[in-house]
Amino acid sequence: MKLALAQLDLLVGDVAGNVSRIVDTAAHARDVLRADLVVFPELTLTGYPPEDLLLHAGLRDRVAAGLARLSDEVKGIGLIVGLPEWEADDCFNCAVLLSDGRILGKYRKALLPNYAVFDEKRYFKPGHDSCVVEFAGARIGLTICEDLWFQGPAQDAVNAGAELLVNISASPFQIGRQSHRERDVFGRRARETGVPVVCVNLVGGQDELVFDGGSVVLDARAEVRVRAPSFAEAVVLAEFERHTTGHVEVVSGGLAAEQSVEESVWHALTLGIRDYVEKNNFPGVVLGLSGGIDSALVATLAVDALGADRVQTVMMPSRHTSAMSVEDAALLAHNLGVTHRDISIEPAYGALLDSLAPSFGSKPVDTAEQNLQARVRGTILMGLSNKFGWLLLLTGNKSEFAVGYSTLYGDMAGGFAPLKDCSKTLVYALARWRNGDKVVIPRRSIERPPSAELAPGQLDQDTLPPYAELDAIIRDAIELELSEEDLVRRGHDAAAVTRVVSMIRVNEYKRRQAAPGVRITSRAFGRDRRYPITSGYR
Repeated sequence: MKLALAQLDLLVGDVAGNVSRIVDTAAHARDVLRADLVVFPELTLTGYPPEDLLLHAGLRDRVAAGLARLSDEVKGIGLIVGLPEWEADDCFNCAVLLSDGRILGKYRKALLPNYAVFDEKRYFKPGHDSCVVEFAGARIGLTICEDLWFQGPAQDAVNAGAELLVNISASPFQIGRQSHRERDVFGRRARETGVPVVCVNLVGGQDELVFDGGSVVLDARAEVRVRAPSFAEAVVLAEFERHTTGHVEVVSGGLAAEQSVEESVWHALTLGIRDYVEKNNFPGVVLGLSGGIDSALVATLAVDALGADRVQTVMMPSRHTSAMSVEDAALLAHNLGVTHRDISIEPAYGALLDSLAPSFGSKPVDTAEQNLQARVRGTILMGLSNKFGWLLLLTGNKSEFAVGYSTLYGDMAGGFAPLKDCSKTLVYALARWRNGDKVVIPRRSIERPPSAELAPGQLDQDTLPPYAELDAIIRDAIELELSEEDLVRRGHDAAAVTRVVSMIRVNEYKRRQAAPGVRITSRAFGRDRRYPITSGYR
């Protein structure tokens, strides 16, 4: 049997468009690759996750029409697709094996994830029965994503006669996830059951989530025999034969290379930006350049994602902006080949200070005046966004979002935050990685002490602990949910812990108003972490 793994970048809710992709891909797998069977990702027809679209009555009719079209138009090759199936008021997450207009097998997902970014129990009922289908000389056991992360469903399928496990999946990227899936999940199932495992994963950006593809085939000894590329659409072939012992074995396939942490995060961020821009029909993006590391990194990511002709940068100097910052912003724009504007905020800032002077009275200058500068910049950028339709990219990072080192309606204004789940230390690592072959981001932007430049001589470290210390506390507090006592026992400075944890707690109201951004860790701000704003918990 020749089996094609089709990891596609699908658009949530576009059932007709997704069905067209399935029809075209099936034809390619049949006519070019000479495949007997082509396998698609989880919820292929609707895209993943469809969220509350599943509660909309009109979606049922579109899914039914899409399945009917596949039955009518796809001939000469079997296909396994994912779709929601309704039975009275219940909805199931299903995998269907179709061949020449007939449904040969249907499987309902048994294990419904309801943690982190997953809310499947909100929408689906669990299935309870295994599904084993004989096709092209092999008995195939169908499973869906989470079903393979635990022993039960896979073993049940093998007990029911499966000699090959096929898993359709929508497993989002996070750092280290690919190797964990291969080694600790699929490899373990292969060793436990003694049969080959095929997993076809979704690829593409969907709001905060990025699906990394990396579809794989493992043999019964848990050796990876086929690996599709990460962060790209691909249709790859795996060939199976029946061994003289009677077992089905993988006999051929290609192996895409594994990626380093920095490379994988870079591709996740660029794919997240590209799909958010293109799937929401923005003509391009705009962002403010400060001469610092964060905005330099976002601009470089945007150019890698979209091309220089779709990226606009703006330098907005004030009385506190150094000449070094202006120079480094211009140098970066030149290196990237983007259109760059220079718009001073002084006229608007001065007018606001004059307007507020009677109300501010004799109160000393403080963060109110600093935040006005950030809000003027946000207004300028949103004006350009409104006038030309560009998506405004935020340049803040996870460290800043965690402790509230940002200005509401200022540098938090915008539509998408690529670095929202990237710590400051990771930002530096990514900048150095991107500069590896050719220096694009000015070295001075990487090496200079970070500063918001909202006051004379201002440095981030005047307000925050050193970023290495800060990020370590944030990681343990956010991703591991450790208490203050646990953080201190882990070796963090007690005073720093108390200060940082307090800042995280009191700035929840800011994060609730933040733009979506790409998730790359096990615990991102947004749909991953849902803390109350109003709370007496200390």
